[in-house]
Amino acid sequence: MRKKISFLLLALCISFHLVCAQEGKIEIAADVQSDKSVEFNFTKSDPGTFTVQTKFKTLSNASESGSTYQARGYSGVLLTLQPINKEQSVSYSYSYRCIRGKLLPKVNFEFIYALPHNDNVEVHVGEASYLSAKYFGNVEPKDWKSYYLYTEAEESVLASRKGLVVEVIDGNEDFTDDVTFKSKNNKIIIEHEDGTLASYGALKNGSIKVKAGDTVFPKDELAKNSKRGDQRYSFAFSIMYLKAADLFVNEGKNISNDQSLYGFVTPKFLTATGGVILDNHSKHPAVWNEEVIVKEMSKKELKKHKKN
Repeated sequence: MRKKISFLLLALCISFHLVCAQEGKIEIAADVQSDKSVEFNFTKSDPGTFTVQTKFKTLSNASESGSTYQARGYSGVLLTLQPINKEQSVSYSYSYRCIRGKLLPKVNFEFIYALPHNDNVEVHVGEASYLSAKYFGNVEPKDWKSYYLYTEAEESVLASRKGLVVEVIDGNEDFTDDVTFKSKNNKIIIEHEDGTLASYGALKNGSIKVKAGDTVFPKDELAKNSKRGDQRYSFAFSIMYLKAADLFVNEGKNISNDQSLYGFVTPKFLTATGGVILDNHSKHPAVWNEEVIVKEMSKKELKKHKKN
């Protein structure tokens, strides 16, 4: 039972980590321009999309037209304050919070994902509980969905959908028989075209084959799944999107009382009988077809794929 709890807590930490550990991902600097306007420029090493929320503690000779902004790419202008009185400078003090993801993206809930293992590998499905509700008294999101996908032998974990690798964490030791919980695990986060984020977690230490900034396509190898003591091999899989941006709401809170800002997708997976929602404790052989692989390729990518 203790080992089972450790698996589920890992799934819980996937979402919590995204919410509470982003401030170091992006830097914002204010630059005064020759016309006395103030540009707030962002820089980051992470290639993914971030939502940034600002809070001005003091602000004079200017007004802010909004408080929530999107930071794409590695650098850019987040917002500009224009002086009301062109002869005077803008005075201000502020703080900011940021979180991974595009706010309220147009999620394709009908998208068909591939089971992320090689053809004919039998995949056993386990649903992960939201233990924050059971053990910490928190409220489980109505749309919560996270899986552990098990195999009998060590297998390659493949990209289930085309996307941009936005975060890679490796170097954390694998589970051993006497370890029941680890807050840190090896994982990959991939941002999809519709703004959803796929988390591939609890991966084998040292097996990750991609880096942040890589574009991956369905069936590209990402890593290996990991063994949990005397258990089968498995990894954690979930798909989420940013549905709220009140980033200051969790200030001073912790895992026991924070509010999730993410929505969760219950994905449909390609099986021998078509695209289906996976039942808990079910098993399916991984199935691939050309339609799934090329579905989101650009014309240039499709041309290159056909040549190969």
